[in-house]
Amino acid sequence: MRGRMQKISTISDSWHEKNRTESECYRGVQTFIGITENNLTEVQFTQDNLLEQILSPHNLNKAYKQVISNHGSGGIDGMETDELLPWLQNNREELLTSISQGTYRPNPVLRVAIPKEAGKKRQLGIPTVVDRLVQQSLSQILTPLYEREFSDSSYGFRPRRSCHDALKQSQTYITSGYKYAVELDLEKFFDTVNHSRLIELLSKRITDGRVISLIHKYLLAGIQTGYKFEYSLSGVPQGGPLSPLLRNIMLNELDKELERRVHPFVRYADDCLIFCKSKRAAERTKESIIRFIEEKLYLRVNKEKTSVGYVRGMKFLGYSFYVKSGECRLSVHPKSYGQLKTRLKELTGRSNGMGYEKRKSSLRLFIRGWLEYFKLADMRNRLQKLDEWYRCRLRMCIWKCWKKVKTRFNNLCRCGIDKGKAWEWANTRKGYCHISHSYILTRALNNDNLRRANYPFLMDCYRKIVS
Repeated sequence: MRGRMQKISTISDSWHEKNRTESECYRGVQTFIGITENNLTEVQFTQDNLLEQILSPHNLNKAYKQVISNHGSGGIDGMETDELLPWLQNNREELLTSISQGTYRPNPVLRVAIPKEAGKKRQLGIPTVVDRLVQQSLSQILTPLYEREFSDSSYGFRPRRSCHDALKQSQTYITSGYKYAVELDLEKFFDTVNHSRLIELLSKRITDGRVISLIHKYLLAGIQTGYKFEYSLSGVPQGGPLSPLLRNIMLNELDKELERRVHPFVRYADDCLIFCKSKRAAERTKESIIRFIEEKLYLRVNKEKTSVGYVRGMKFLGYSFYVKSGECRLSVHPKSYGQLKTRLKELTGRSNGMGYEKRKSSLRLFIRGWLEYFKLADMRNRLQKLDEWYRCRLRMCIWKCWKKVKTRFNNLCRCGIDKGKAWEWANTRKGYCHISHSYILTRALNNDNLRRANYPFLMDCYRKIVS
């Protein structure tokens, strides 16, 4: 699509002719096929100006700035974010006209896999830059409409709410006596969303059928992996600006059901904890809520990973809980510590080709970001031990960078080692790990010298963040 108009039709048009549930264009009142129990029903919509709000210059400009600031990768057309402005200058009116008239056809999303824990991979769908602009415009107008309906116990991808708020609310429930929990795990949520059920939920709040039709086209746009195209008969591609809002709309029905049953709960996106005062109550809640999710929302629950138990050690958003003197406290889950060590190993690898400055900058950004996220946890003692291991890794990197005997000798002398010992250790054939723990190198590259060289330490960053 580089240098030309976004496709009005896609390779899946022939399929849409047989299976579409949205109109090719808008004539009078828009309709779509909804579901009522097991019967298909045609639902009539009244016209309003919601689409005009979405396509307003102010909203589109705001969406453009957001898409550009995200610096996302290009979709199947190869267009990057820095090419969006020239494209819009040439094709803006044609784009708006096609959306207004209902002839706009989104391109399929580009499927990529990113690694998860335990060697698994998460499937992401990357829309084209133009589609991201339109989705962002939709999200900006629809989010305020749904915010008033969403539960106070829902925290994921909502304005002025964060994962830290969800964790603090969890602490409040546990401290007040709800020390058992159901940890819900939805199986491949984004791949299993029922389109008809989602459209039915959207239609309860959105009365402009043109907007419903546009969203439906995104759901049916399809997925492209390499040169292979797949129809998207169910699911919502994870990765577009509209996906988080659609997820919250779908799972808002779960929130309402839990509120109706007066269960204290906290949900962040599709991670959900339901709190109970006994294990028996938690077991009953688990069985009944699984039936609701599978029979009413048509989603699948991973029964192996959905667990019930005492909250101590239970993982939620990378944290875990423990109770001390009747008060709930937060700690970093062991898996999160494992991910921290894995990333530090990569950044302090002796053969990763990083220079001094790039290594320092990468370490500073990662450590600062990790600690900002986990700053609510009690981890001072653990960080001190990690710091010792991390400094040994730094010494190994620096020792290898010195390479030649002459360089090692000169640098050891500069660090205060006498010439005899400096020459002895400059010629050593001992391994990097052995040398990094040796008295000579720990004295030459002591903590103060590493700080003066602007290497970040975990505990130093932690004290700045929590102070």
